[in-house]
Amino acid sequence: MTIDNENKNLELTILMPCLNEAETLEVCIKKAQHFLYEYKVNGEILISDNGSTDGSQNIALKNGARVVNIPVRGYGAALIGGCYEAFGKYVIMGDADDSYDFLHLMPFLNKLREGYDLVMGNRFKGGIEKGAMPPLHQYLGNPVLSFIGRLFYPCNIGDFHCGLRGYNVKSIRALNLKTTGMEYASEMVVQSTLHNLKMTEVPTTLSKDGRIRPPYLRSWSDGWRHLKFLLIHSPNFLYLYPGSLLTMIGAICFTISVLLKSSEFINAFTALSSAFLLFGIQLLFFSKLAKIHAINTKYIPIENRNIILKNTDNQFIFRGGTVFFIGFVVLLFSQGVMKSFVPALILMSVGAQMVINGFFITILNQNG
Repeated sequence: MTIDNENKNLELTILMPCLNEAETLEVCIKKAQHFLYEYKVNGEILISDNGSTDGSQNIALKNGARVVNIPVRGYGAALIGGCYEAFGKYVIMGDADDSYDFLHLMPFLNKLREGYDLVMGNRFKGGIEKGAMPPLHQYLGNPVLSFIGRLFYPCNIGDFHCGLRGYNVKSIRALNLKTTGMEYASEMVVQSTLHNLKMTEVPTTLSKDGRIRPPYLRSWSDGWRHLKFLLIHSPNFLYLYPGSLLTMIGAICFTISVLLKSSEFINAFTALSSAFLLFGIQLLFFSKLAKIHAINTKYIPIENRNIILKNTDNQFIFRGGTVFFIGFVVLLFSQGVMKSFVPALILMSVGAQMVINGFFITILNQNG
């Protein structure tokens, strides 16, 4: 084994984010050192400290680890900072609370050596010690969020939030990950999927952590942050699919209501279907806006970017103006009759939305 902190051409960096982990940091470092020694891996142990006040930095240095101080607070911020400070070609990251098995990292390293860009641990396949994960997380939170993640971003990852994972440093740095909180765990998988990185997973275990203090993870708030992240990176599931469904339901119901004889119930049904139709169309507009924003900011990779961007603003403005004018003409000849008055208002509303969104697209393109 060679552990040379001055050598920037190491094969592996074992990265641990740290915020007041004095209770368990030493045992984690010793286990990681034993792994490097036993398997003769040319590597280092890097502690990405996030402002510890309990002496964690001194414990790390005393035990032969390298320490970098990351001033921006947050789980993601510590791991992003550690990624850019790593000397290794590969990184295997894991929490410093003694819940992950730093003695058995070879399955991760072997997959990285085979050419995989991201190797995720799967705690549900490897085994979760009783009491290591709250039942809410084990049976609801993690399975549901991982299912949504696979639905939105098709991949073979069964445990989106496992904290023990390995990656090719060059590949992950190229993703330019940004989230500073717990949702960083999702961001890495999502962006790796969107950028077609080569991914796989290996079974790993989860043990009860060795800390006395409560964990930093907040079930509902951090779960919501993960879910929101998954949604905002998928304009299709957030806007396009719901918008298409609402538009279709609204259009069908509205057509039926127009064909039926007017009554108090039918008039209410017409109003409801009109609301569905208008809301669905607005969601479709948001889908287009989100994709244009994604292209201009490189937020997510979008294929056929030239087709999506080409004259989109002018098309929305001129076509919207035409639709509005048709609705206005229908309104003039409606004579207050509900069956023609309401369609006229819908046409005018849709046309106005198209014009407004067209100008907003122009603003997006100017700032892209």
